[in-house]
Amino acid sequence: MKIGLIGFGKAGKAVASVILQSPGFCLEWVLKNSTLLDHHSAPEFLGLESDEPGHIHSLRNITIKELLEQHPVDMVIDFSSTESIHMYGSEAAEKNVRIISAISHYGDAEKQLLEQLAAKTTVFWSPNITLGVNYLLFASSLLKNIAPHVDIEVVEEHFKTKEGISGTAVKIAETLDLEKESINSIRAGGIVGKHEVIFGFPYQTVRLVHESISREAFGSGALFVAENIKDKPAGLYNFEDILRPYFFNQS
Repeated sequence: MKIGLIGFGKAGKAVASVILQSPGFCLEWVLKNSTLLDHHSAPEFLGLESDEPGHIHSLRNITIKELLEQHPVDMVIDFSSTESIHMYGSEAAEKNVRIISAISHYGDAEKQLLEQLAAKTTVFWSPNITLGVNYLLFASSLLKNIAPHVDIEVVEEHFKTKEGISGTAVKIAETLDLEKESINSIRAGGIVGKHEVIFGFPYQTVRLVHESISREAFGSGALFVAENIKDKPAGLYNFEDILRPYFFNQS
């Protein structure tokens, strides 16, 4: 499966590393804004031996249309910025390239665009693409259904420079019908990412915790998604859509 990766920041580099080391997937190219590393390759930059091209391109020197025509891919994985979907979305959809977006926050305009693109191609979006977080969401929902009146608080911890409330924490709050005031944010050092859901019962407490040990977890999550949407028809999907069969098709 040929992959085009958009974004080569900390998360993008970790995702590229996972793709390059995963049989069945080929990193065709990486697209980033700056010209730094232009004409180099991801395997070269990451110090990995690989036969995959992984060429790094800059938006200043090539358009997304040219890139998709000269170096076709089956899927685009986006770890860049909120605005990027406007840059590549329509071109990818026109060429029936599947889209996997791991962007934490989208505004109404971006969400509407995802719906429009999903009429033409397969689109997946999750604010957090790690498997563990989405298992936490499922377990939290189950416990909330069992005890709908329990006290719930969400704690999210991230690296010092991360701005705004974690998109994952917002998703947890929305899933559990909580107000944003129930989200407690901590910013310290180089924490990759930690989310905790605290259920406060009268005589006991239940804590569900997910902690990202390294950003490679984003890569393994993205490839899990890629494997599970490769044969799905056009439409807009999320993690619940692809995890549900694993939970309810058991004997």
